[in-house]
Amino acid sequence: MSHANARLTPAGRLIMVQRIQSGRAVAHVAAEMGISRTTAWRWWRRFRECGPAGLIDRSSVARSHPRQTKACVEARVRIMRHLTRRGPVFIADKLGLQASTVGRVLRRHHVPLLRELDPVTGSVIRATRRSAQRYEHDHPGSLIHVDVKKLGRIPDGGGWRLHGRGQRPARKRGLGYDYVHTVIDDHSRVAYAEIHDDEKGITAAGVLERAIAFYARLGVTVERVISDNAFAYRHSAAFKAVVDAHGIRQRFIKPHCPWTNGKVERLNRTLATEWAYARPWSSNDDRKAGLTTWLDHYNLDRHHLGIGGKTPIDRINNGRGQYT
Repeated sequence: MSHANARLTPAGRLIMVQRIQSGRAVAHVAAEMGISRTTAWRWWRRFRECGPAGLIDRSSVARSHPRQTKACVEARVRIMRHLTRRGPVFIADKLGLQASTVGRVLRRHHVPLLRELDPVTGSVIRATRRSAQRYEHDHPGSLIHVDVKKLGRIPDGGGWRLHGRGQRPARKRGLGYDYVHTVIDDHSRVAYAEIHDDEKGITAAGVLERAIAFYARLGVTVERVISDNAFAYRHSAAFKAVVDAHGIRQRFIKPHCPWTNGKVERLNRTLATEWAYARPWSSNDDRKAGLTTWLDHYNLDRHHLGIGGKTPIDRINNGRGQYT
């Protein structure tokens, strides 16, 4: 389609070729139309070859793409996405490709974005609301986010994910829940987590105390903490005592606006996808033991698109050397 300032539209091109057909010189007609002789010759040549159809705009897409990613490689990308439900950076690292190449392949095949998928089943779900204003504090420790992720316990011998919904070694129901208390630094995305049997205020206070010590070992001083309005955070005297003891400013999100605490909510989703539900576990203790290894991977090795593809620990000065 011709742009707004084009000298020639299809109708103008027809007028031009009619003047040339009358026997006038191409150079003279080009001057009258305010275009170059090269452009006039091009349209005159197309008209002689294709008739009036040659005066219509053609697509600028190349007729062939010799450097396009091979179909077998694209199939591997799509299979890896289906099996892992991970992003372009992870898939590119596994397949030895560029992340931009993986992203183009996924877009070409109209693969839904991860945020549009259920993290467990992979089925497309309605997108959740996101804040239009993205924020990030300018240095580590300026703000940490805290939350609790609730996970059903796994019976000894494995649950339905390992054996299916038919016969299982242990059919006892009502094993209860594990409560994963998660903490993440707003600037660096360095994360801390513990598994407990409850989400009481005294438990949350202990987690916060140990999280502050964890960040202190990295040379980070916690200044603010933000959470949802759960009883353990808003009304617990023990949690408030830890906050006051360290001179931390406590903040709460607006009710029914979980995206305000979005960084820890995203951590919870990543934790569930890449650790809790990443593979079938043979027991609850087996899954618990895997959390520490996964957290080390998350902090030290996993590239985070929200911070420009860096690993969280690299956003803390000498953080890798102090990480234990």
